[in-house]
Amino acid sequence: MVSEYLKQNTAEYHDAAEKLFNSEKIFNKTFTLEDYKKIISTNYLMLLHSEDKIFRSLSDKYSEKLQLSNRKKLSLIEKDLESLSLENQNAIHHLEFNNEHEALGAMYVIEGSTLGGNVIAKQLSKTEGFDEVTFNFFGCYQENTGSMWKNFKEVLDTEVTEENYNEVLSGAKKLYTFLLNVN
Repeated sequence: MVSEYLKQNTAEYHDAAEKLFNSEKIFNKTFTLEDYKKIISTNYLMLLHSEDKIFRSLSDKYSEKLQLSNRKKLSLIEKDLESLSLENQNAIHHLEFNNEHEALGAMYVIEGSTLGGNVIAKQLSKTEGFDEVTFNFFGCYQENTGSMWKNFKEVLDTEVTEENYNEVLSGAKKLYTFLLNVN
């Protein structure tokens, strides 16, 4: 199953992202609004440079199976930027996906950030200093977060054959590398 393959082979990138964003501070309630602004700014840049490219790379079969129209997050994170008084930016970095499989790998990173983001939003909403924060991006699926993630993994696991695992992994690594180095 490609979802397990991705999880195993991107673990070091995931851990590096958690370290970059001071994730441990979220759970010991020392995460600050400045920490949150950093995580939102970085995720915004990731979406700005990748979301349209990913969606354009996917064939029609994925549009329906993945409910792509419900998975667009750039406009949501732009609302978070506005509420945090952060500026929108222009796409200035080079990021390309060579094929549909790489796009699916990149989408794995984004959907995973949504899954983790739901936990972040719940935790921060109980943290002092976050009373006025809107969690548009991290709370985008609300109570449907689990089912959206499950659907994404099921589609990956049924549609991607083993000979394409490395391409999917390549896309995930590209987006993780971008995320870790964009600032």
